[in-house]
Amino acid sequence: MILSIASLHASEVSANDTRTSNKPANVEIRGYAYDRAEPQPVTESLDLDMYARIRDEGFNHSHIMEYASALFDDIGPRLTGSPNLAKANAWTRDQLTAMGCANAHLESWGDFGIGWRQISTSVDMVKPDTAVFIAQATPWSPATQGVVTAELIAVPQLKEEKDLDAWKGKLAGKIVLYGDSPKINPGPEPLLQHYDEKNLLHIYQYPLDGDMQEQHVFSEGPKYWEDAFKKVNFRERVAKFFADEHAVALLVPGWSGDGGIFRDDNGEQMGEKSYSPDHKQPIPSAVLSSENFGRAGRLLGHDVPVTVSVAINTEFTGDHEQGYNTIAEIRGDDPKLKDQVVMAGGHLDSWIAGTGATDDGAGVIIAMEAMRILTALHVQPRRTIRIGLWSGEEQGELGSAGYVHQHFATVKLSTKPEELVVPEYVREWVGPLTVKPEHALISGYFNIDNGGGKLLGIYAENSAAIVPIFSQWIAPLKDLGVTTISMRNTGSTDHESFDQVGIPGFQFIQDPRDYETRSLHSNQDVYERLSPPDLKQAAVVEAIFLYDTAMRDQMLPRKPLPQPELFDKQRQPLKGLLPDAKPGEQHKSQ
Repeated sequence: MILSIASLHASEVSANDTRTSNKPANVEIRGYAYDRAEPQPVTESLDLDMYARIRDEGFNHSHIMEYASALFDDIGPRLTGSPNLAKANAWTRDQLTAMGCANAHLESWGDFGIGWRQISTSVDMVKPDTAVFIAQATPWSPATQGVVTAELIAVPQLKEEKDLDAWKGKLAGKIVLYGDSPKINPGPEPLLQHYDEKNLLHIYQYPLDGDMQEQHVFSEGPKYWEDAFKKVNFRERVAKFFADEHAVALLVPGWSGDGGIFRDDNGEQMGEKSYSPDHKQPIPSAVLSSENFGRAGRLLGHDVPVTVSVAINTEFTGDHEQGYNTIAEIRGDDPKLKDQVVMAGGHLDSWIAGTGATDDGAGVIIAMEAMRILTALHVQPRRTIRIGLWSGEEQGELGSAGYVHQHFATVKLSTKPEELVVPEYVREWVGPLTVKPEHALISGYFNIDNGGGKLLGIYAENSAAIVPIFSQWIAPLKDLGVTTISMRNTGSTDHESFDQVGIPGFQFIQDPRDYETRSLHSNQDVYERLSPPDLKQAAVVEAIFLYDTAMRDQMLPRKPLPQPELFDKQRQPLKGLLPDAKPGEQHKSQ
């Protein structure tokens, strides 16, 4: 069924039909003329010989696993602002130059904050038995003074200021086991999962209740995020309290893990902005595997004293590290279209527990391999094909948002005191949207950031006009498993930065494998979680999408520009002002 759904529009169009759809409409936004909807042909002109050449190059001469080992094994995890991310920025720039891309360079998006790296971390139980615990430093944790051996004290999750009072005078010289023990399912579902025909049909069908949390799209208004980040930022207050009470270290559980798997991300940080010099963490902390945290917690719950040794060896490398994106391109050669651009990308930064192989190193090397395929074939695109490898995604899509703001458009954000306590990426938009000249020159952006699985289709981001175009593009790719186009939008990654300002930005539907069950933000986010055949397939598909976008006569159709000044506090259109509008902001899942 999915195959017929995906090819519906293509199969209904005659090869000789030259009708056009979408009447041209020019709109004026803050004084800048912008052609929102070029006439679009009903029938796409596909270069099937190039499809075949891209497939041959991508499947039979791939370099993608070489890129994987160099980036994940050699450079390793790439926390934003870290020395490793600086190495990765330089390495990707040099690789893109070596494969024949033009203008490979690094672009700063501004001051990020603290540079930091983990050198080593160990946590061992000394009493009542000896045991080696699975642990790593939480991001931006300070170091311990060598090996610290002390009694463990369990402190449950603290939620408000008055909860601190019960622990005054009890923590000096102790190592704190902080939080509630994770509950582990003794009969878990298999970790490796695949989207079968039933799953893809479900994704194809638009949810009439508007619930797209499965696609990481959250519709809550500003009040929701204000409350959420008050809770997150209370952790900063808790860390300061522990330090003021002279506790010597802090151990926290990693969320949603078992079998020795643990997550180590912004859920474990003691404060949302621990990378900021103004919010520097005052006490060393490490995350434990769920099993180790549970064992220690149960012993303490039965009044059995527990002693542990903790050694956290970390290094701060500066308080004002710049954030950089890696940019390179294959220049267009059509005199009329060469200044127009199609982009692809993924985020180069990662968390630290693994080596950032699936989140989002896979998206990075897929985009790089797509560029390599096109340069190896000496493609001469009509439009310029550009790659953007972003940093700061895990802290709120900072790199892609910075690039979009510098090149394409800006929007005014609320400065209300209650809004200033939340990050910019979930702050209320109050308008207006101000577009820049380059905004009219970008045809579309394609992103990959859901692991290393093969591509099974694409989310159309509520753009009905794009569906018949993509349907024809994927018709020759059915044998590769590319079958599904969903009108749903999807969130939680860098295509949002483009879509939010009216640029066609897309995320592919990707086979999940064990991305969310095992590798996402975890110590299992490593080379071994990658599937070489799937990565090759994804690079071939992305290269074809880039080629098709670069070669067609028209730019991709666009949705109406968002007008955030016409939305109320819940990001719903004000009655009678903008009946067909959509909110300008979609939120990144934390």
